[in-house]
Amino acid sequence: MTTQILIAGFGGQGVLFAGKFLAYKGLLEDKQLSWLPSYGPEMRGGTANCSVIISDEPVGSPIVSKPDVLVVMNLPSLDKYENDVVPGGKIFVDSTLIERKVERTDVDVYYIPATQLAIDIGAPTLANMIMTGKVIKETGVVSYDGIEQTLTKIISARKANLKDINFKALETGYNA
Repeated sequence: MTTQILIAGFGGQGVLFAGKFLAYKGLLEDKQLSWLPSYGPEMRGGTANCSVIISDEPVGSPIVSKPDVLVVMNLPSLDKYENDVVPGGKIFVDSTLIERKVERTDVDVYYIPATQLAIDIGAPTLANMIMTGKVIKETGVVSYDGIEQTLTKIISARKANLKDINFKALETGYNA
């Protein structure tokens, strides 16, 4: 099984971190993977996207041009990538920031008010992890078991105090 994931939004929304989390979780589950971050020269406020491929087979190319799973954190990303998703794919939309509905009828769509949920749990910058929790639940691309271990591995020692709130955000998204 191979799942191609594209996560897109503005710089500063944690798009690259969300992709890194999924990739590292796949690595801990002995999957083959690729993680390819991309961001505009502006960084914060510019466009950012992250391609993640998680597979049982070796990954031939890190480029995701036809994602099975699309996670969009802003309207420009939905506008740009909506039509690239494979028929039968899944689109995850932060409905706090994106008011328009997905126009396609051949994909499964999940509207998650991730930014509002992040504010509600006292972590306004962690909408990315709420979306990631929902992706884990609805796709099964990686298991929910062991996500705390994954957070421990990818959160730097300098930011170790953020592990618990990141876990809470993942849990909130998983249960949304």
